[in-house]
Amino acid sequence: MPDAKPIYVLNGPNLNLLGTREPHIYGHVTLAEIETACAERAMQLGRAIVFRQSNVEGELVTWLQEARDKAAAVVLNAGAYTHTSVALHDAIKAIGVPVIETHLSNPSAREDFRHVSLVGQAAKGVIAGFGATSYLLAIEAAALLANEGKNA
Repeated sequence: MPDAKPIYVLNGPNLNLLGTREPHIYGHVTLAEIETACAERAMQLGRAIVFRQSNVEGELVTWLQEARDKAAAVVLNAGAYTHTSVALHDAIKAIGVPVIETHLSNPSAREDFRHVSLVGQAAKGVIAGFGATSYLLAIEAAALLANEGKNA
């Protein structure tokens, strides 16, 4: 594998419960299975990943700030913080690294409160609604952006 900066894959609250949490919305795939699939796809694209999950908003902000110097790009599923976190919005704008917002479900097709994304307003792009495949598409977009920006 080339000596390139990794893609950070950051996951917010309740994503540790994937596989059992509302499977009619989020499916039966676990976060560990998503991590394995992301690592495999990133390796095919010449990148490694750093994969993390936290239920704590401040920890996600800290990891975004860390990505400023250590990551080529970020895939972020902020979960419910997507719709509420000015802190994540501001961190994304501050780091200068491309961020791809991703979601398993399509928030625009769900409850009204999910229709506004503070994260998406700061992110380079959004991939949502394709189940676990959303992550793989986001890895591909992140690798493409990293290569275009020469974030090696």
